[in-house]
Amino acid sequence: MNIPNPSRRRALLLAGAAAFSLCTAATAQTYPSKPVRVIVAFTAGGTTDILARAVTQKLSEKLGQPFVIDNKPGAGGNIGTEVAVRAAPDGYTLIVNSVGPMAVNQTLYKNLPYDPLKDLVPIVQIADVPNVLVVHPSVPAKTLEQFIEYAKARPGKLSYGSTGVGTSSHLSSYMLGQRSGMDTVHVPYKGANVLNDLLAGRLQFMFATVPSVIQHIRAGKLRALAVSSEGPSRSLPGVPTVAEKGFPGFSAGSWFGFFAPKGTPASVIQLVNKTVNDVLPSLQEQMVREGADPVGGTPEQFGQFAQREHEKWKAIVRDSGASID
Repeated sequence: MNIPNPSRRRALLLAGAAAFSLCTAATAQTYPSKPVRVIVAFTAGGTTDILARAVTQKLSEKLGQPFVIDNKPGAGGNIGTEVAVRAAPDGYTLIVNSVGPMAVNQTLYKNLPYDPLKDLVPIVQIADVPNVLVVHPSVPAKTLEQFIEYAKARPGKLSYGSTGVGTSSHLSSYMLGQRSGMDTVHVPYKGANVLNDLLAGRLQFMFATVPSVIQHIRAGKLRALAVSSEGPSRSLPGVPTVAEKGFPGFSAGSWFGFFAPKGTPASVIQLVNKTVNDVLPSLQEQMVREGADPVGGTPEQFGQFAQREHEKWKAIVRDSGASID
């Protein structure tokens, strides 16, 4: 075996480092050189899909290649998330994902075959989307306090819907019930069909993402009592937070952002991050109108935030007893 002398070994290391730098620079200069697939782990028309399409359209315009949405729904977002995890880490498969697949499902599902926070790397947070407590107009309560009083006077009589066991809509209602002493009935649905029964009055209330119900609130078909974010929602001015109505620390919103398969070149992560941050201001008015608060920031900030969310929801899921095989 030929072992290079120290000076030759140092020269080889320097040459390797230079080659890596040139390769990274070339990747940054040429990416993207073909269409980029952007997985959405939920159906078309949902909040994740709407936000992803708005941002990817701007990315396509800025970077000169199509960023093509590929909807891969199923298993609470796990199917699409696993497709992204298994994809080649070359920058040509990204995913716009949300709180459920990234922060909740690892605890909720017993045999998840991947770790979303280790097998995907954060790029940038797109938006925060508060949940809003809405009631059917047949419920006479006009405030959160009145609603809690109304529900506590009717134990086991009011039903709330959710988009599935362990989803943010389910766990938000569970948290409020635990802290207020309400005894209500959970009716899980598969996806957005829950809204049809809420609008028809077959359900009395639910926590829903603001974009999914904001038009119904404006039309008077649903009444908004409180938002689940730490601060007021720009999309629903005048609607108080649950926290300020006697439940300090109550925070149970949804959030959305770009991730990439582990091993994706840092130059790609940096370019997509910068470009999303550049285009978000032009989308602010549209996002706020539709119920979302744009965020942005660095990959590091997004990664730290996602980890905190995982720890928070892990405790809530375990306390609720929710579990899926």
